[in-house]
Amino acid sequence: MGMETKNLHNFTIEHLKKSLASSKCQWMGDDLCLVDVTYNEGLQPFRHPCRVDAFIAMFCLRGHIRMTVNLNEFEMTDSTLFLSTPGNILKINEVISPSVEELHYFGIIMSKELATALRVDVNKMFNEGVTMVDNPSMKLSPEETALATKYMELLSKVMTIETNYRSEAVSSLITSVFYLLAGVHARKLKEQNAVVPSSTSRGRQVFDQFIRLVASNYSKHRNVGFYADQLCLTPKYLSKLIKSATGRSAPEWIDAYVILEAKNLLKYSSSTIKEIVYMLNFPNQSVFYKFFKARTGMTPSEYRNS
Repeated sequence: MGMETKNLHNFTIEHLKKSLASSKCQWMGDDLCLVDVTYNEGLQPFRHPCRVDAFIAMFCLRGHIRMTVNLNEFEMTDSTLFLSTPGNILKINEVISPSVEELHYFGIIMSKELATALRVDVNKMFNEGVTMVDNPSMKLSPEETALATKYMELLSKVMTIETNYRSEAVSSLITSVFYLLAGVHARKLKEQNAVVPSSTSRGRQVFDQFIRLVASNYSKHRNVGFYADQLCLTPKYLSKLIKSATGRSAPEWIDAYVILEAKNLLKYSSSTIKEIVYMLNFPNQSVFYKFFKARTGMTPSEYRNS
């Protein structure tokens, strides 16, 4: 982004490895961690807002916490599964359970590099029509809870054995886990009667490429033409594919990323509005104010002080 936020911690998986050093963690190199979480140890790094550059799957066996993901608040209780993709900003707001003994979480933390090496595209699983930002947590059925627990136990055992093919065995299990999670996610959306627009495989493929580009370039490029050029498509055709695949237009997706980052900077950093205007590549404060108010109903100053 060119400028670092002052109060927002940026965690790579290497930072998490250091922060979770005292927890019950099993690491496979710097790419994968299986963690048995208690509040005093495993959740402490998330007491302050942090942008995490890793995939995280947290399974709550027992406990109750309230947390925010990109400024949206969610609760995790018994048999809740929480999923987070790289770039999300996480913060533990409150531990509602009266004692540490009542908290028990299993977690998988995985680097983007390992995700790329797997046989499944984890990003794509959760980006078809709706992002994990909208639905990061879900309640598991008793059968799914039992299966998730068995997966965690099996992963833990496999990660401790000495064999020439341990990493391959672990990778296969992780692949299976994420297929399971994608199925649970789809089931949750269906239960909520969420409308996931139908789309062609071409539309899904283009959306996956488009959203990756947006995630990397939204602070510099808000024009659909830039993304169309990168994908070798006309702006009109790109917009048609994105609308068909997700129900949202391409500009709406771009604006959503910009607004989210603006909100995070206003809430979690001490950067001035002038600095935020520069960081998000707006020509001046007036343009930024109009953009922000049109999409939130508040001026940046009003939002920061709310």
